[in-house]
Amino acid sequence: MAQGQAKASTEGAPISVFLSYSREDRARALPVIKALEAEGFRVWWDGLLEGGTSFARTTETALETSDAVVVLWSAKSVQSHWVRDEATRGRDRGCMVPVSIDGTNPPLGFRQIQYIDLSNWRGKMTAPEIAALNKAIRVTAETPGAQLGFGDSIPTLRGTSRRRLLIGGGAAVTALGGGLLIWKSGVLNEAALANSVAVLPFKNLSEDAAQDYFSDGLSEEVRSTLSRNGLLRVMAPTSSNMFRDHSDAAPTIAAKLGVAFLLEGSVRRVGALVRITADLIDGNTGFSRWADSFDRDLKDVFAVQREIATTVTNALTERVTPQNAKPDIGGTTNIAAFDDYLKGKAFAMQSAGEGSDRAALVQFEKAIAADPGYAKAHAARSRALTVIANQYAVEAEFQSLYGAAIEAAKRAIALAPNLADGYSVLGFALSQGKLDIRGARAPYDRSRAFGLGDALIMGRFAGFCAWTGRAKEAADAIARALELDPLNPLIHRAAGSISIAAHRFAAAIPELEKAISLNPQIRVAHGLIGDCLLHLGRMKDARQAYLVEKGDLIRYTGLAIVEHKLGNIAAARQAMSTLTNDLDVGTVYQQAQVFAQWGDRDGAIAKLQKALKIGDSGMIFARNDAMLDPLRSDPRLIQLLKDMGFD
Repeated sequence: MAQGQAKASTEGAPISVFLSYSREDRARALPVIKALEAEGFRVWWDGLLEGGTSFARTTETALETSDAVVVLWSAKSVQSHWVRDEATRGRDRGCMVPVSIDGTNPPLGFRQIQYIDLSNWRGKMTAPEIAALNKAIRVTAETPGAQLGFGDSIPTLRGTSRRRLLIGGGAAVTALGGGLLIWKSGVLNEAALANSVAVLPFKNLSEDAAQDYFSDGLSEEVRSTLSRNGLLRVMAPTSSNMFRDHSDAAPTIAAKLGVAFLLEGSVRRVGALVRITADLIDGNTGFSRWADSFDRDLKDVFAVQREIATTVTNALTERVTPQNAKPDIGGTTNIAAFDDYLKGKAFAMQSAGEGSDRAALVQFEKAIAADPGYAKAHAARSRALTVIANQYAVEAEFQSLYGAAIEAAKRAIALAPNLADGYSVLGFALSQGKLDIRGARAPYDRSRAFGLGDALIMGRFAGFCAWTGRAKEAADAIARALELDPLNPLIHRAAGSISIAAHRFAAAIPELEKAISLNPQIRVAHGLIGDCLLHLGRMKDARQAYLVEKGDLIRYTGLAIVEHKLGNIAAARQAMSTLTNDLDVGTVYQQAQVFAQWGDRDGAIAKLQKALKIGDSGMIFARNDAMLDPLRSDPRLIQLLKDMGFD
């Protein structure tokens, strides 16, 4: 869209922008106002107030009626109650566009949306930072209320894009800031490898928007097939998916992702028929290297995805022949099973709460019912069962859920002995469910051997290594995962957790904040930030982090500890009472953490002994958990760790 041609928010009216800033930053705000007005936006700022005008009434009216609320964060404005109040209203209305004018991060509570960094902007109207800001304002005005979408109800796939499922309510602004985020993180500093490719989400050209999951899933299956070829470097899905609705030229996207080639495609599904198009684009020139279309019955869709992957492989390197391409590991030829599996993956990737996790399990079980030999579905079912046991189960359910998860993982491996995910979920279920550290080590190591090209598998392997004392392997594996999928919130949350395991609390916070910015609905990340701040001695900041955490388990554990350290004994005991009596999940390990931090060594040890006896999955963290550091010299803890198989 040309300069000065901002899309109107209503027929015949320009988009209205409320500018919130600290008056001490007025000199830095004026060039921003000038740039926005040059784009055609109608900007309200307090310099427009005339003498005698009622400041509060006029400001409130502008704030409530604007299409977008642009907040200029700075070292000064984060201290301003006025700016925070205005930002809160913009956030609650779903129309906040955060900007940093001096590199200052937004304060806690306003980090759910990726901010635009203007700290290096020198006033040029055509600068990429201003283009990103203008685009963010337009999208915000066109999709009011879409930025923050919390809630635990079981979601629907109808009309919901994979991008929104992955990165939550902040999708619009996060997608816009994706390129700037990559630039700031340094991903673009390395030249793209000649054999690197990003598979962009295939476009759903069907009339039914509920088919998004099918086109997304098909592109992921092609990506998975490509990633098993050791001669290729394939960008992981979350980073590629940031460019779903892109308008950038192919060379721009390739540069932002750091790849040499892009694979684009589309899917039109009508009844039992499907048309699939694929186009391999040279990231340097923008010209097509290879393109084709396939009209098939749905039963042939698996052959098509393999054909696309093989053809792309051949186009990328002459050293790879069709005979070298590995067959689909653990897949299915049953279209109904494939369909249910893709729906389950869409639910599971939300990481939004019990509703979506249980909905994923239902879909994976439907896929297995349709094809009992579908190894990938068995592995996915194992992971879903372990997550449900870990996050939502009561003590009486632990053994049955974890037992079922282990059997599902073993079934996946029996069906597909080279399936990396099968070994990964077996290690996960053994360590989390049976607290069998020795037994989990071999399957985790096998998962690494087979899954070097899979970011999530490398992330799980890194986590296991971090909490079992293999720090160097953990660091190498999480670096690999971040290289494969630099915009995946789950990987950044894992990176933060791994730093916490190493007691590198300050280093963990930026990774956790990035996870939240990429997916505002993600759980546990706020609580882990609270843990870091607590161990850094910033008790009041830690309390604020715990208060915004949506996961009850880590929230009330943190509050019980931090309130006690702040001298608020009644509040600490109330949080502990909630943790002990009111939550419908197993909390024995968390109670041990609280007692350890309260200075009650005997109470903490008694809870840890009980946690080991009942199989509380929290015990997997006991070797490195800083919350248990007051107990490190206690011979009873030392014996517990030996009994679990920790070195």
